[in-house]
Amino acid sequence: MSDINPKPGIGVGVMVFREGRVLLGRRNDDPAKASSELHGEGTWTMPGGKLDFGETLKEAALREAKEETGIILKKLELISVADEIIPDKHFVTAGFISEDFSGEPRVMEPEEIVEWRWFDLDNLPEKVYPPSAKILKNYLGRIVYRS
Repeated sequence: MSDINPKPGIGVGVMVFREGRVLLGRRNDDPAKASSELHGEGTWTMPGGKLDFGETLKEAALREAKEETGIILKKLELISVADEIIPDKHFVTAGFISEDFSGEPRVMEPEEIVEWRWFDLDNLPEKVYPPSAKILKNYLGRIVYRS
């Protein structure tokens, strides 16, 4: 059943960057476990998720990175804002970059993300989750907003 007056959601994604490589996690192939309203099952994604009520974008990014990977982000910079509009959902995603963090990524939510891996920016996986792909495109193109 669809909402009578649907409203956009707000999400965050964090481009965790180390030695020229970005951290991406592979979402579960099962749509029920991939936990993605934007149908991202089987895709590679950055740490991220939805903004909670009363939470700032930065707080959400810090929380999601820790919940999903176990790493602690020490510094964040906003690099991207993008719309993701599909027939049944609309999200606005704020993309951050962090090169200053502690810890090594671990699979903290194995039902949702089955593995974390570092990728060279010139050798990204084929299927990248659309909001994460836009953050990467914005970063590489030095563009802040992408619709």
